[in-house]
Amino acid sequence: MLGPLVMPKTGRWLGRAILAAGAAGFAVIAYVYLTLPDVRALAKTNPSSTAWMEMRAAEAAREGKSTRRVQQWVPYSRISQSLKRAVLVAEDAAFWDHEGIDLEELRKSIEINWEQGRAVRGASTITQQLAKNLYLSPSRNPLRKLRELIIARRLEAALPKARIFEIYLNVIEWGDGIWGAEAAARTYFGIPASALNREQAALLAGAIINPRVLNPARPTSRLLARQRIILGRMRDVTPPAPVPVAAVPDAADAATDESDVPAGDAAAETDEPADAGSTVEPELPTEALPVPEPAPFPAPSPDSVPAPQ
Repeated sequence: MLGPLVMPKTGRWLGRAILAAGAAGFAVIAYVYLTLPDVRALAKTNPSSTAWMEMRAAEAAREGKSTRRVQQWVPYSRISQSLKRAVLVAEDAAFWDHEGIDLEELRKSIEINWEQGRAVRGASTITQQLAKNLYLSPSRNPLRKLRELIIARRLEAALPKARIFEIYLNVIEWGDGIWGAEAAARTYFGIPASALNREQAALLAGAIINPRVLNPARPTSRLLARQRIILGRMRDVTPPAPVPVAAVPDAADAATDESDVPAGDAAAETDEPADAGSTVEPELPTEALPVPEPAPFPAPSPDSVPAPQ
């Protein structure tokens, strides 16, 4: 007699628990979705700041340090084709093939991390990295990751690939207080982003994984090894075509520390990248080539930590 009486009660309790969990999950997803930023304005307006920049400023304030921000926005056409190729190789070779989320890389990452029992491999695309840099934090909170995935899909739906890549190259961190390709090129090599050659571009791209520790002007053996790998694969990727409609200049263009970034350069005034016009790459060197003497760059502080990708 007890069996028939207990089972229905257990079934009702289990059903209610499932309904409650489903309702809670739906509420969380709805909250995350409804509180996400509207990315459509980025089609014509350059961001004046990012969540990542504000995070670094807050860190400096807590430590009683002044905030250093060196950034100079440049159009997509004034960024070296070599740098575009190198960054695609280093960060997202399948950029053309996905819509913000690389499911194949995500699958591989989950398998490897599961086997190792810890997070040893990431799978963030350039679009996901941009979403995180613009709007989020480096937290590993699952809700933060969910927001990143949804924002990445929104970016891909609202913007052409070239515009996503243009914003990315102008806002990512490339050192302590160094933001974007133009500031990085001038700080480390004393030249505009349009004039970067293959070897310099590969060093810059290799440093993105840990920009506050890896210095392209004084490369470690680890960075030189990454440079060689990137150089060997650059011919296999093609950057997106130029952005069809130029972005409207705004406050981001004025975010340059003039003491760190030189004034206009003749090489930067051209509307074409320094190495544009050819899709054929020259023979790769067997060893990394030396780079020019860099402009002064402060050594990273001992407490510098890797920036999550």
